[in-house]
Amino acid sequence: MQHLVTPVGIVRSCFKEKFAIPRQPHLAPAARGVLELLPPFDQGDAVQGLQQVSHVWLLFLFHQTLEDKPRLKVRPPRLGGNQSVGVFSTRATHRPNGIGQSVVRLERVEPDRLYLSGIDLLDGTPVLDIKPYVPYADAVAGARNDMAEAPPPLIAVDWQDDALVQARRHALRLAEPLVELIEQCLAQDPRPAYQQPQPERRYGARFWDLDVHWHYPEPGRIRVLDLQRVEETI
Repeated sequence: MQHLVTPVGIVRSCFKEKFAIPRQPHLAPAARGVLELLPPFDQGDAVQGLQQVSHVWLLFLFHQTLEDKPRLKVRPPRLGGNQSVGVFSTRATHRPNGIGQSVVRLERVEPDRLYLSGIDLLDGTPVLDIKPYVPYADAVAGARNDMAEAPPPLIAVDWQDDALVQARRHALRLAEPLVELIEQCLAQDPRPAYQQPQPERRYGARFWDLDVHWHYPEPGRIRVLDLQRVEETI
């Protein structure tokens, strides 16, 4: 039996590419986005009462990793990216039906959109459903996950002086906590764990409309080198 699903909305996110997106929600509280609701859910009736909720579950599609052939085993970043385990024991993006879930903070509700923070969703992500977070039912006392008992360890992030000046200027332009967003995402070390980066190698990722570049001057430390604004083309 097949079932057809259609999105209820599309996420407009600070993350414009997959690299450097936090691997779980809430690891970067400064990560913000807007869920734009699609007809017929954009008239206000569907979100009536949602102002009483601080967090929501989003069920969404990993729209850039959809696959025709299901994977039975995956290599999660948590295990270094080179150890295979069963797909159902992970939250890897390569899902049998491409479905993901995240619990995110609900900052504001408007009739046709929801303002979110602590997100881990790529720009353009189709959302299939929205459900309120229910603390007494969703927070399970004594729950365990021996594979992921605690958040990943953070590494130090510092800045070239010019890069920090640039980031603060763009933060004012965007009206977004850009410095905090970059630091929170990079501190989780987005590179594959099996890589041993050389100091001369530059890495990059896009946050909002900015390409951010960094390197690893020494093990366990990141330095942000510069930011370059990306001009949108029509």
